[in-house]
Amino acid sequence: MALFIILLFVVGYLSITLEHPLKLDKTVPALLMASVMWAFLAIGFHQGWFTVIDGYGSVFNIASGEIHQQEHGFESLLLHHLGKTAEILVFLIGAMTIVELIDLHRGFDVLKGMVKTTSKIKLLWITGIIGFLLSSVIDNLTATIVLISLLRKLIQNREERIWYVSLIIIAANAGGAWSPIGDVTTTMLWIAKKVTAVGLSEYIIVPAVICFVVPFALASRMKIFKGDIQIEIKNNEEEQKLLSSKTMLWVGLGAIVFVPIFKTLTHLPPYVGMMFSLAIVWLVSEYIHPEDHFDKSKKHLYSAQKALSRIEISSILFFLGILMAVAALESLVFGTIQGQEVGTLRYAAESISNAIPNMDVVIILLGVLSAVIDNVPLVAASMGMYTYEIDHSAWHFIAYSAGTGGSMLIIGSAAGVAAMGMEKIDFIWYLKKITWLAFAGFIAGAIAFLFIEHFVR
Repeated sequence: MALFIILLFVVGYLSITLEHPLKLDKTVPALLMASVMWAFLAIGFHQGWFTVIDGYGSVFNIASGEIHQQEHGFESLLLHHLGKTAEILVFLIGAMTIVELIDLHRGFDVLKGMVKTTSKIKLLWITGIIGFLLSSVIDNLTATIVLISLLRKLIQNREERIWYVSLIIIAANAGGAWSPIGDVTTTMLWIAKKVTAVGLSEYIIVPAVICFVVPFALASRMKIFKGDIQIEIKNNEEEQKLLSSKTMLWVGLGAIVFVPIFKTLTHLPPYVGMMFSLAIVWLVSEYIHPEDHFDKSKKHLYSAQKALSRIEISSILFFLGILMAVAALESLVFGTIQGQEVGTLRYAAESISNAIPNMDVVIILLGVLSAVIDNVPLVAASMGMYTYEIDHSAWHFIAYSAGTGGSMLIIGSAAGVAAMGMEKIDFIWYLKKITWLAFAGFIAGAIAFLFIEHFVR
């Protein structure tokens, strides 16, 4: 019977992976998968078919012990997983709202004004560096969208522009991998106390830089990036900016960066710090004047309520579905290891370790797999599979591999999917022109990580 729940997960997972051929938003199968898995798990538990296990190793089975106590254990288990999932969702909602507030006040236009060069190679490196650094603060997806908007203003030729956009995907994913707030997967690992903000940055910053630099260095030698470009500078560019643009940009970015500091000072979960930061940015947005002689009738155009309406709630619900589906697998007892009952994911981890004894090879394969399959469920599964202590090198390597491996295919990361939609980049074109660059960066960074881990530290 346990195999049926695993089959539900596999079918749901395939439906998410085949989102584009099926023309079905991946949120639908994610929510269906989670709800049906938990429903079947609950029915099976009450019928005595299934045994469940919580994060502390406590096992519950309706056929053994006092029924009320076993039912209470199952309910507590469900609430525990919902609570851990809610921590991530509240964090993401707060971060998304701050980013949208910055965008409403045209704060990102300040960054666009910094690019003045006409050299193709200089423009490549400037946008790449901005993408790498910006993604570590506002996440790789948002950084990619911001830079695509910038490149649209600078490069009119689409055939040239998609080369820059594709390299930006690599830079943004590399930049997001070394920051606890740069990618959903690193945020998940940080909130789950698998890594610390300092440990993540310390261990991954060098491999991430190499993952970014190698593809850009190789691309710099390509013919497409030789010569100059014609940049049209609009006379009304300064007029398009608001009085509040710079203030909201620096207040917003500063508030997001403050979240890890807040956690360090208070030892509270990251979502509490994000709530505090959102409150500060929201407060500033209430009193700041975007224009001279600001009319209060326009206030709603720059309000937090407007920012909240622009958040992709479908993405939030997708994460809810994925994380709760993985939690169901983690909770279902599938077998025993050394006489101790363990959940499905832990059992799978032991099976993989027996088949491939080298953990480094397993994690590299996970990175390659993340180019095909969404890295969120991959990382969520790994969190349930392994029991390494906080800041163990395996967690850092998982963060690097899952975060940067997705660059190898245009559909392998949220940044890539966004770029594909905005610029209509062809899957095959990306595979032929960019995949080898992304792979070179990924492997170079992985080798650097392993060298530092095994020979330097």
